[in-house]
Amino acid sequence: MAHTWKVLSIDGGGIRGILPATVLSYIEQKTVRPISRLFDLVAGTSTGGILALGLTKPNPSAPDSPQYSASDFLAFYEQQGHNVFPNSTSLCRLARQLVRPKYSVRGLEEALTRYFAGGKLSESLTNVLVTAYDIERRAPFFFKSMKAKSAPSGENLDFRLEDVARSTSAAPTYFAPAKVSTLNQGTKYALIDGGVFAGNPAMCALAEAKKRLVREDDEILLVSLGTGKCDGPIRYDRAKNWGALQWALPVLEISLGGSDATVDYQLQRILPRDRYFRFQKKLEVADDALDNATPANIQNLKLEASKLVAANQADLDRLCGLLVEHSQRS
Repeated sequence: MAHTWKVLSIDGGGIRGILPATVLSYIEQKTVRPISRLFDLVAGTSTGGILALGLTKPNPSAPDSPQYSASDFLAFYEQQGHNVFPNSTSLCRLARQLVRPKYSVRGLEEALTRYFAGGKLSESLTNVLVTAYDIERRAPFFFKSMKAKSAPSGENLDFRLEDVARSTSAAPTYFAPAKVSTLNQGTKYALIDGGVFAGNPAMCALAEAKKRLVREDDEILLVSLGTGKCDGPIRYDRAKNWGALQWALPVLEISLGGSDATVDYQLQRILPRDRYFRFQKKLEVADDALDNATPANIQNLKLEASKLVAANQADLDRLCGLLVEHSQRS
């Protein structure tokens, strides 16, 4: 009998992770099930990687259940955003970003330690795929819970969750690269945000599912969550004479947006309409900056997220029904 594998993919986007966290909170409340029990594979880039790791981290006091819900991560953005991105719009920080990372990693690492300390990638409650980029080997790097759990004897591919989260969120120009090693202190990696090649990791997730999970007659139900479209134009008259310094700031956001649209285009043509769900919206009132964690912008992002859910409630309810149906068949 054919099996339907349920795959979740979450885009990168910094503080704009409020949008997918809100959608996931709606799904958890509607299905009365945690994300880790609804999906067979959860993939994420940057802020999406943090969500993927957090929603599949086991509770130390109840290892078969997740420690966090999606609503807990809405609180994460509200409570930790200003520590991770302090005074994001100050002129001093903008000037510093031209020659050094815009932010110290202290606030980010303290937030990640608070939420992920003690966790291991191999302990994830469902399969997890998190993207990063290896700057020394000049190649994409994928943290995979399946490999962490089943590495050949003598090979350790397991990592601390806080190191995985630190690596996938090391956005160039915003934070310094992460230097991490496997749990046995073996191979070391110098990693940056996977958004440089997979701001929307849904195609990576599909490839992983087909390689690791899916048999010939099986089907895939893929859910892809965006963090808000950034449609503000870069005018030709401004950009035509830009050099490396001027392009350094917008180029990451361009790569995130380009990946978003390209992967969505590809998946619409690969998967049947009733097996692919993409939830995304153009930002109307919120700032599209990755790091605007001011109270006003957080409220605007929450408003955008509420509008996203309201505008797609029929599709979300249909999706929730499919997730429950196929979870019961598993």
